[in-house]
Amino acid sequence: MFARVLTALFLSISLSAGIAQAEGRPRVLMVGDSLFAMHKLVGASVGVRLRAALDAPVVDNSVAGARYLYKLPISGAMGLNITKQYRRGDWDWVVMGGGGNDLWVGCGCNRCERKMDRLISKDGRRGAIPGMASRARQDGAQVLLVGYMRTPGKGSPIEHCADEGAALDARLARLAALDAGVHFLSLADMVPYGDLSYHALDRVHPSFKGSREIGHRIARLIAAESTGAMVSRSAAGGGARARPARAAGHPTPAPPPRYPPPRRRERAPGPPPPT
Repeated sequence: MFARVLTALFLSISLSAGIAQAEGRPRVLMVGDSLFAMHKLVGASVGVRLRAALDAPVVDNSVAGARYLYKLPISGAMGLNITKQYRRGDWDWVVMGGGGNDLWVGCGCNRCERKMDRLISKDGRRGAIPGMASRARQDGAQVLLVGYMRTPGKGSPIEHCADEGAALDARLARLAALDAGVHFLSLADMVPYGDLSYHALDRVHPSFKGSREIGHRIARLIAAESTGAMVSRSAAGGGARARPARAAGHPTPAPPPRYPPPRRRERAPGPPPPT
């Protein structure tokens, strides 16, 4: 009997220690398209690399072929609409990718001004991407916007999308400049010209090496930004979680940017969804 009590006590202490350790790590949600989802089936995607690098819980809801501007309801709810990939939770970080399929498939990377504006306006304040970033920020998470890596410059079918990729990056950077809790990670310098090793055979998607490098770059930024102190905002004005302090020299969080927040339904108070 005494041995059972000791065993139960030991298990309780071990479980508490494990929970405390897990709570000290950033909880991350990923949404996006095949930039993140590539190699998921073989356990070598960006999300898998990020989880290993951070040694932290990472939920990767990215889906290959997904877009922000996607109208079909059923397949959209299954993840082909990137905005539907978001799940409310106790996230420390929401890592957002996507937009390339809207420009490549949606308008052929040709005369995409209207499509680009629907994704994100020139000033970074309006559009599907700012709206989703606003939703994550209101739920208390920091947001990391990830741009696209460039082609190797040799025979890629999306070579003509270079200007659109640069324009999207510039708008994402403007969005990040509006709020100290929103960050932008450019991948424009990741692929040396002529180096095919970062791309799969299609020269569009990342290779195993490319996914690993993207995951490690995301991990380094999250680790660097998680070393300082920050208190998250919530849409209701309460229930904000204390975050680790921001490093010295970082600005304090700015007021919420003036991009329109998404409509949200009221829900009864309750425990947060499982992560």
